[in-house]
Amino acid sequence: MENFYSRMSRLKIIGRLPSKKEINSVFSVFSKNEKMVFVGLVAVLLVSTIAILESINKSFMVEVPRYGGTISEGIIGTPRFINPILASSPTDRDLVALIYSGLMRKNEDGVLISDLAEKYESSKDGLTYTFTLRKNLSFHDGKPLTADDVLFTINSVKDPIIKSPHKAGWDGVNVEKIDKTTVKFTLKQPYASFLENATLGIMPAYLWDGSPIELNDANTSPVGSGPYMIMSASKQSSGIIDYYELIPFEKFALGEPYIENISLRFYQNEESLIKAFLNKEVDQINSITPANAEILKEKNYQIYSSVLPRVFGLFFNQNQNQLFVDKTIVRAINQTIDKDKILREVLFGYGIAIDNPIPPNVIEYQKLSGKNNSSREEILQKVQSGLAKAGWKKGEDGFLEKTKTEKKKKVTTKLEFAISTGNAPELAKTAELVKQDLSEVGIKVDIKTFEIGNLNQSVIRPRKYDALLFGQIINHESDLFAFWHSSQRKDPGLNVAMYTNAKVDKILEDAFATIDEQSRIKKYAQFEDEIKKDMPAVFLYSPNFIYVVSKNLKGVNIENIISTGDRFLNAYSWYIQTENIWRIFTK
Repeated sequence: MENFYSRMSRLKIIGRLPSKKEINSVFSVFSKNEKMVFVGLVAVLLVSTIAILESINKSFMVEVPRYGGTISEGIIGTPRFINPILASSPTDRDLVALIYSGLMRKNEDGVLISDLAEKYESSKDGLTYTFTLRKNLSFHDGKPLTADDVLFTINSVKDPIIKSPHKAGWDGVNVEKIDKTTVKFTLKQPYASFLENATLGIMPAYLWDGSPIELNDANTSPVGSGPYMIMSASKQSSGIIDYYELIPFEKFALGEPYIENISLRFYQNEESLIKAFLNKEVDQINSITPANAEILKEKNYQIYSSVLPRVFGLFFNQNQNQLFVDKTIVRAINQTIDKDKILREVLFGYGIAIDNPIPPNVIEYQKLSGKNNSSREEILQKVQSGLAKAGWKKGEDGFLEKTKTEKKKKVTTKLEFAISTGNAPELAKTAELVKQDLSEVGIKVDIKTFEIGNLNQSVIRPRKYDALLFGQIINHESDLFAFWHSSQRKDPGLNVAMYTNAKVDKILEDAFATIDEQSRIKKYAQFEDEIKKDMPAVFLYSPNFIYVVSKNLKGVNIENIISTGDRFLNAYSWYIQTENIWRIFTK
């Protein structure tokens, strides 16, 4: 190799590259071995250079979503009112979440962001909100979306004839059009969750005005301004919808969605839904029972779950059964029920045990743990001892009773009550476990199960039950007013515990109108303290929302889900396909 280097040095190239003739002259004098070495070095140099360039390129590249791909989802139920005003069933709400947009929208983190609104301004006293619409908004059919559509939607919700489930949230709110893109809302009193109301989907006035909303064909052929629009539908001869094919709305206010096609197929019950999933008719399903979720999990399907803001518990009706006036009895019931066993045997771990009327994911504040570290045997012994001290003794049937003298006559009271609940599998099984637990300390329980419709009409509305095993849906902390304020004790109110406490009433009224978040949170903490003292109910668990998702789908986030339809709130961000681009070209 010395000859090679000496020959190269003799070229004496100063300030210029060697000519072709000079290069050839050098190679012509190479020996065979020198040529092999030279070629090898050049090859190593080329490979190394390519590797370095590739590494540098990758360091500047990032994987991003790419438009394309399809998903199909199975849903239990039949669409009927696919409009934001009347939608009440989970099926209708699912479609509304995909097809309609509101002034505001919750993102995947549960934070309110602007949707159709470019911006909003609120007064310091919390009584006025002024929204400015984005420019050039349109509905799926290309017609413009303006302030007139906002006015029509809100006024329709407020119309008592229509009976919208959202009416209560808009009572006392005046809406006026300032100009084509500006709308002003005036409240009679501050309303902490008003911006939550502003997520209501806006409907095209020209399509709905002039005919009864519940009879309009647009209920099953909806036109909105949301991330997806209906491309086609399949109907049976009876008019029942079998499926919808949805495609992205390119002019969606928050950007064109990535998924090219979403197919929604509808099934009558969970059995047919699971069958369709296993037969690969659909690649996603939701809201299945924990038992079925566990079976699918064992088969290695991808399952997402998140705690729902639901409060399931035993709500006591003191007017129906005076036993619940005695806090010793209610405390004994609370201590005896094995909530962890319910989680294991009923929910298969898809839920959490609770001790409070506010779901853990509704209000962010530190709750004191009430975990009892005593063994099951120690808990039962303590409960039995407390009941014995209160005068309860086992009768001939093995259950507790108390005998006292009234007007020179002995009167025997048995420690027994009935639990009324729905015939859903989880509720029926929970009631059985509660009955078994309470029988261990001598409390007798009778279980009465009802079809959900009959439970509402014949039991809940007339308040004909001792204890109601029931679930409360808390979409926002302001909903607590409907479940615990004394004004809501009678139908159509939802205070099923028939609870009355003037202090709690005042706390709920003040919290409802408190705009400052930290001040509001303190009031709800006070509310919980009062409920714990009075014990009008025994709180059992909050269940999980269960979502079986295609393994190809990315971008799904259900951590802050409130209702089942919320899984679609960020559907415009979902994606299946990806590509690599230079980081500087990303948004």
